[in-house]
Amino acid sequence: MATNAPTWYGTGRRKSATARVYLRPGSGRFIVNHRDLDEFFCRETDKMILKQPLQLTDNLEAFDIFVNVRGGGNTGQAGAIKHGISRALLQYSKELRPSLKAAGFLTRDSRIKERKKYGQKGARARFQFSKR
Repeated sequence: MATNAPTWYGTGRRKSATARVYLRPGSGRFIVNHRDLDEFFCRETDKMILKQPLQLTDNLEAFDIFVNVRGGGNTGQAGAIKHGISRALLQYSKELRPSLKAAGFLTRDSRIKERKKYGQKGARARFQFSKR
């Protein structure tokens, strides 16, 4: 990891997960929370999700990617990393914006868990009503 190499940064969020993504010129290594990508994510769909912006822009082997991610579950973290990679790619090159925006990778998915309501079973679930 060369310290004098240019670095591009992007913050990504999804559900309650937050990812800090650093792109550096390299050979396509993925380091997530100081662990290899295959060690951190078990599901192939999660790995596929976070590689989408790189495949779209043909930069899959162009960068080494270092990620710090906190909060949420596996899928939320993968979505946050995807959002962070997309934002970091914008720092790298503004010409990538139309393709990333058309694919919807720059939009923060704001859907979060709905809170439980008092006097009820859950967010939407209710206790069974009995007339008699």
